[in-house]
Amino acid sequence: MKFTPQSIPEVLLIEPRIHGDNRGYFAETFRQDLFEAATGHAVNFIQDNESRSSRGVLRGLHFQTPPHAQSKLVRVTQGRVLDVAVDIRTGSPTFGKHVAVELSDENKHQLFVPRGFAHGFVVLSDTATFCYKVDAYYSPECDRGLAYNDALLDINWLLPEHDLSLSDKDRRQPTLNELDTAFNYDQHYY
Repeated sequence: MKFTPQSIPEVLLIEPRIHGDNRGYFAETFRQDLFEAATGHAVNFIQDNESRSSRGVLRGLHFQTPPHAQSKLVRVTQGRVLDVAVDIRTGSPTFGKHVAVELSDENKHQLFVPRGFAHGFVVLSDTATFCYKVDAYYSPECDRGLAYNDALLDINWLLPEHDLSLSDKDRRQPTLNELDTAFNYDQHYY
């Protein structure tokens, strides 16, 4: 596996080694020892989630606040998405900046989104199956979001606004200036 820090170094692009032949392929999609060596932190993923969405569905930008903050390891097993992680750690030199990468069943890339980041994705193919590991259970009282179209974030979702499909909840999320993040750059949330 290859681990590449992104423009925000805590966010990692993970490229598994693909072993293929005329019968198909094999790939390790997660190895605890390699992951911890690359991140420098122990992580205990406790739940796997999966969603299926059609073209233009935008899910996000989501996060959970402490004490139930979540790190995520995300990948696509069918289709293609633009995956986005936004730094929401107050005092961070990259506060309000984002990383955007394409994840697909073809490239088999994964993205590690640590605690202190809002996360979302938009489906670029006809359909996509999105899978992710989390290290904390869902907590309704800690569930928060950030406006996907906040001008300060300057995210290019690669699709025109009229092609996007969002939940009512995601359309009503606060902007970065309205957000009470509960994350501070000087604290560690691993």
